[in-house]
Amino acid sequence: MARDFDLDRIREKLAGRVARRQDRPDITRRAAVATILRPARSARPATDGRSGTEVLLIRRSERAGDPWSGHMAFPGGHQDPTDLDLLATARREAFEEVGIDLREHEYLGQLDELPAVARGRFVGMSIAPFVFAVRGEPELATSDEVAELVWAELDQMARGELDDIKELSYEGELRRLPAYRVQGHVVWGLTHHMLQSLFATLADPRAGDQGGDR
Repeated sequence: MARDFDLDRIREKLAGRVARRQDRPDITRRAAVATILRPARSARPATDGRSGTEVLLIRRSERAGDPWSGHMAFPGGHQDPTDLDLLATARREAFEEVGIDLREHEYLGQLDELPAVARGRFVGMSIAPFVFAVRGEPELATSDEVAELVWAELDQMARGELDDIKELSYEGELRRLPAYRVQGHVVWGLTHHMLQSLFATLADPRAGDQGGDR
């Protein structure tokens, strides 16, 4: 499984990929997140020399009025009028929240946009996930919007080793939502959906055959 999440393979799968855009008429805001990858520090290389990959997760600070307060997430936020595009939004937000200048690292591609949902309701916003690979050992520095940083191994999540359930009471109904438990934290909701989208893209036999540069 480690070879399935080797950065070279992820790079090949995302190269030239055209992401699906959310064009529903009730979208009033757009946002972007940075899915930041690095070679797994704890994984043993496979016999072909490949190894697994880790993804950076943040724990959002507790903030009144934030529907995702305290959640595990990717660095990201709303598109600013000064942003050239959503890719620029993802890079700006990553720099503001975790102190990494992604212009100095490798952009791999974009995953499909998702509608933003909070407590079961669409909030009029779409989210575009952009995938990057970091070079070397960049020093990270969190803003006051970030309470904690966690590196999680993709292959462990994809194999189901970290599967969990998030129980959520909503309008008098107990809901059980799929999640991952990563180093004591529950990853669910939008971030779980984005990780599932990444795994589906990597498993798609057609991915990586579209060619072209982005």
